[in-house]
Amino acid sequence: MGASVAETKSDKSSRDKPWIIRTYAGHSTAAESNKLYRGNLAKGQTGLSVAFDLPTQTGYDPDHELSRGEVGKVGVSIAHLGDMRTLFQDIPLAQMNTSMTINATAPWLLALYLAVAEEQGAPLAALQGTTQNDIIKEYLSRGTYVFPPAPSLRLTKDVILFTTKNVPKWNPMNVCSYHLQEAGATPVQELSYALAIAIAVLDTVRDDPEFDAASFSDVFGRISFFVNAGLRFVTEICKMRAFSELWDEIAQERYGIDDPKKRIFRYGVQVNSLGLTEQQPENNVHRILIEMLAVTLSKRARARAVQLPAWNEALGLPRPWDQQWSMRMQQILAFETDLLEYDDIFDGSHVIEAKVEALKAETRAELERIGGIGGAVAAVETGALKRALVESNARRISAIEAGEQIVVGVNKWQQGEPSPLTAGEGAIFSVSETVEMEAQTRIREWRGRRDANAVGQALDALEQAARSGANIMPPSIEAAKAGVTTGEWGARLRDVFGEYRAPTGVTLETVSSGAAEDAKLLIADLGERLGETPKLVVGKPGLDGHSNGAEQIALRARDVGFDVTYDGIRQTPAEIVAKAKETGAHVVGLSILSGSHVPLVREVRAKMREAGLDHIPVVVGGIISPEDELVLKNMGVRAVYTPKDYAIDQIMVGLAKVVEKGLERRDGPSDQPRAEAQVY
Repeated sequence: MGASVAETKSDKSSRDKPWIIRTYAGHSTAAESNKLYRGNLAKGQTGLSVAFDLPTQTGYDPDHELSRGEVGKVGVSIAHLGDMRTLFQDIPLAQMNTSMTINATAPWLLALYLAVAEEQGAPLAALQGTTQNDIIKEYLSRGTYVFPPAPSLRLTKDVILFTTKNVPKWNPMNVCSYHLQEAGATPVQELSYALAIAIAVLDTVRDDPEFDAASFSDVFGRISFFVNAGLRFVTEICKMRAFSELWDEIAQERYGIDDPKKRIFRYGVQVNSLGLTEQQPENNVHRILIEMLAVTLSKRARARAVQLPAWNEALGLPRPWDQQWSMRMQQILAFETDLLEYDDIFDGSHVIEAKVEALKAETRAELERIGGIGGAVAAVETGALKRALVESNARRISAIEAGEQIVVGVNKWQQGEPSPLTAGEGAIFSVSETVEMEAQTRIREWRGRRDANAVGQALDALEQAARSGANIMPPSIEAAKAGVTTGEWGARLRDVFGEYRAPTGVTLETVSSGAAEDAKLLIADLGERLGETPKLVVGKPGLDGHSNGAEQIALRARDVGFDVTYDGIRQTPAEIVAKAKETGAHVVGLSILSGSHVPLVREVRAKMREAGLDHIPVVVGGIISPEDELVLKNMGVRAVYTPKDYAIDQIMVGLAKVVEKGLERRDGPSDQPRAEAQVY
């Protein structure tokens, strides 16, 4: 008996090092974000995870038309070397591990980072961190792509080759399955799509005619992953173990990697934000903790870095205190418990082993199917993967609507005490609209202080490299030093590569879980009153690429009987208004999740008045505070939907009633009886 106790006893002397503790942070200006970073580091954070705003992520300056309303909202605005210098002031980059969530403009932001590191005297060989740089998943989920797939993959390859040679401790790419789960991916879809993306990138590197094949194992060893962990606790543990084993399998069988250290599955994680609820938001604390356990308990599949969302991210941007709460969760698990003193506590579990093998088998089958299409890029271009994600998300939402998937405080046990955490002024952080105006002033001053000839020469060299196929990193670094701006870098490469609009996944072939008959009857009745099929335009103004909600609204609206127009992300207000006029829309629905709803809706409404379309009702969906909801309704918005409005059929009923009220205002009361829908 004593021997068995000794065998299982923890050994504090051999305690594992904890993972890198991060928070995903950045907002408004470089100076404000720098202050936030230094504060978090002082509280025990051990690495940085930088959130950039949408203009930075999509290659626009703060004064570009498409940047309107977006500057500093979902991250920090970085327009040039001066901003990057301010962002990392008094933070020694030689000692820091920095993760940057950047994709289409990853070469540029890395160039700015390397230029600042050089100013600090930090050797490139000492720098540690990660550029997310997974452009393929952007076409499927997050939407911050710019260029078509082929040149985008070329830019990813350039970063990989440059860093492998010059910044050897840097992870040039996170294969990012996080946003796939946010878009509704099942565990098998998350596994297979991410691995297919990794294969597509590695094949692109390997097949480059100038690539040194002898360095391939180094390239493979620097590829990392960024994953998601949801609430299906056992499944998520098994998913991570399956990821690790499948990656090792691919390393050996497809690429012949012999060194076991180069085959290690290295990943960082942010746990699921999709499941955070606006209702009873204090429940999100428990969700975040349980999801963190899924990526830390199994030693063989433990994350190398963890960042946790804040409990109130379904309400708006977290405050420093909210981020601190999530950071303390990590610290308590890592330093107060004995977790890191033991080997893998799941080894030998028949339940775990069986689930892992099942996931691996299904993933291999899905990888074979994707390979049959022509690989990840072809499957993106045909719309096959996007359509599958939209269908998967539709099943998830329908299960919640029907009560088959319980979400505490949302579709079950809705009654509860008011949360003191959300009371009082300052409970929700918001970015002032003056941030954008100040950023526009600063960038004009920056342009005025530069050597215009040096900027022109740097941009010409950048274009020459882009056209010739030379590695984009060296001229990007020189452009950064010359004072080129993010928008100028993006515009010059747009001139060379063009732009791209990815498939929306919402097609006639897209399978959904259907709609309630009551909702269908109400829309049919509305069509009789109109004398034609009700027409809905779903628009996404601005740069917000999170299109999951817009896709599901468009899909369900189609199913209940609307004639739907949805052209995807990144539309200007003028384009949305033109589409409403062209289609004869009866209602316009705007989806905005970046916090830029007030200025963008204001502009859409103004352009509708100019076009004589003020009679068309506008509804808005997004992460919108009660205060902003009042602002929008004072602008004339007829209805506002937020994450608490999870029942899409009820939204459809709401759209029908908005159109009906518009008819009554136009025609006066009707004597015709109308069907009444009772949905949930």
